[in-house]
Amino acid sequence: MTLRDLALAGAPCWIDVLTSDTDAAVAFYSELFGWTAKDAGEEYGGYINFSKDGVAVAGCVANPSTDHPDVWTIYLATDDARATAAAVTANGGQVLMPPTDVMALGTMAVITDVGGATIGLWQPGEHKGSGVVNEPGAPSWFELHTRDYDATLDFYRAALGWDTKTMSDEADFRYTNAVEGEVEVAGVMDATAFLPEDLPAHWSVYFQVADIDATVARVAELGGAVVMGPDPTPYGKLATVTDSTGAVFKLQQPN
Repeated sequence: MTLRDLALAGAPCWIDVLTSDTDAAVAFYSELFGWTAKDAGEEYGGYINFSKDGVAVAGCVANPSTDHPDVWTIYLATDDARATAAAVTANGGQVLMPPTDVMALGTMAVITDVGGATIGLWQPGEHKGSGVVNEPGAPSWFELHTRDYDATLDFYRAALGWDTKTMSDEADFRYTNAVEGEVEVAGVMDATAFLPEDLPAHWSVYFQVADIDATVARVAELGGAVVMGPDPTPYGKLATVTDSTGAVFKLQQPN
């Protein structure tokens, strides 16, 4: 198991699914990934923590809105959520939810970047984030599709302190990774040419699986849907799917 004590500042550190049916989400992800669910209690608004082999991996929270779709949210680590929120505003982003202390667990905020994509911020306290990554049933990659590629990269460099590495700058494929030293932690793609007009810029989480064809079949059996793939790529076989209430996520079977 690939364990992680603490994500570096600016890197994805936690994920949770906003869902209109927490019971359905618990059943779906427990069956699909073998996760164990535990209710954090009324004092945390019924928040549910998922673990994999006893290690925190993701969260689940009720979606009270009939107008907001069920969705996975990614959180970027910060050493100071309030300072980062101020930097977000100063660099053209918006703060949707101001930094809020979650008792002793940490401080969270939700923002939009200059391209309109929503992303969370997490300043860890007792809760350090996902403790397992890059293993079957755990998050393996985080990716932003945006129409405002250059401005968005400038935003994350300035507001989140990203170092970046250009992976491709061809006219039909522009892609840059956020890096922490030699470690690649997230990717940004210029999606101008293919992002549907009615779909805003957005972040996606990939989960690693050992057998993507079997996993996609299981998604359908559990009431989810296959949006795209599985397709072979230089980065392994990839697929886009939804859970049983429509929250979109991606799957990766490494080469």
